[in-house]
Amino acid sequence: QVRLVESGGDLVQPGGSLRLSCAASGSISAINNMGWYRQAPGKQRELVATITSGGGTAYAESVKGRFTISRDNARNTAYLQMNSLKPEDTAVYYCNAGIYARSGTYYNSWGQGTQVTVSS
Repeated sequence: QVRLVESGGDLVQPGGSLRLSCAASGSISAINNMGWYRQAPGKQRELVATITSGGGTAYAESVKGRFTISRDNARNTAYLQMNSLKPEDTAVYYCNAGIYARSGTYYNSWGQGTQVTVSS
């Protein structure tokens, strides 16, 4: 199997920073696009940021200038650096990736989510 596991969520004060990690594991041949999504209570899951296999990035307007998505292909890991956090950033953050297994099978994989709470 291939898996995605998020980590790094925490309780943080407004204006603080967190870095989330998304580690892919298993018999991986290659990883295509990766993305971070979030879901706040009572709301639909929304796209936060994406990064292509070549390193191109895109962000939701609400986080642009505050969040940075990156990836380390050698470690099969994506990151989301979150700065200047606001209470409205409170959500469960999910990692998503298109993963090609060594068998040739493609997986649209989701992690289990990690809780980010921004509060005084």
